[in-house]
Amino acid sequence: MSKEQAKSKKTTKKKQTKKIEQQKVEQPVNIETKQEFFGHKENEDIWQSFIVQKMFAHRGLHDEKSPENSLSAFEKAIEKGYAIELDVNPIMDGTPVVFHDSKMSRMTGKDKYIQNISREEFDETTLLASSEKIPTLEEVLKFVDGRTPLLIEMKNQQKVGELEKAVWEILKNYKGEYAIQSFNPYTLQWFKNNAPKVWRGQLAGFFKGEKLSLFKKLVLRRLGMKKITEQNFVSYDLRNLPNRFVKHLEIPLLAWTINNQEQYIKAVQIADNVIFQNCEPKI
Repeated sequence: MSKEQAKSKKTTKKKQTKKIEQQKVEQPVNIETKQEFFGHKENEDIWQSFIVQKMFAHRGLHDEKSPENSLSAFEKAIEKGYAIELDVNPIMDGTPVVFHDSKMSRMTGKDKYIQNISREEFDETTLLASSEKIPTLEEVLKFVDGRTPLLIEMKNQQKVGELEKAVWEILKNYKGEYAIQSFNPYTLQWFKNNAPKVWRGQLAGFFKGEKLSLFKKLVLRRLGMKKITEQNFVSYDLRNLPNRFVKHLEIPLLAWTINNQEQYIKAVQIADNVIFQNCEPKI
């Protein structure tokens, strides 16, 4: 083979290689992007979300047959198309359970604090006037399974960190819609620092008659910790609405707790959504 033939062959090969590479680049590439989820779709507009669009049944749709924060109360709320507000407390071993009161007497007859009950005794405890047991947060998530949004109130007035971490470890793999809220601004700060994309709401009110220092009452009433919490929404006591502290909010305002149609009519004139019980508001 002459030098000219070899050179021509080499040039032809380079052209063929370049053409193949161009074809590779031009081929459409199907990349399946993973959509991150934090109780809502990433970049979802909170004003178009369940926080505003779906009323919350306070501790489920409970009645004489279905105790508050029970699976049957949650099922009734789901059947009626409501979102669910629920409460989370820790038991002795740190397991997050769905129970409102710090003391168990009202709902179980036991003269004990929920945080002091062992897992063994917890598993044997039933809710008053029923055969239902107190569900763990993990059990509730498996039961609801994304069928309706959840508004999870963190009942942590003590040292912040352990309950929040335990709840987040459970929530981070849940694919249903949810948000968290708390009276404790440091709980919201924990989520801001450790799970910043989870929507978090500040519970607030005037706290008349509550065993809180005047300083704490004033701070919570005025939403005075918003710089450290950077809350995404506010849940305010309807009895204290309207007021100047929420007048110029640029985030959603929820009103709690609506107990009748008259209160509902008042609430919707002030707030963007409601948390209700003992009634089913007529829109």
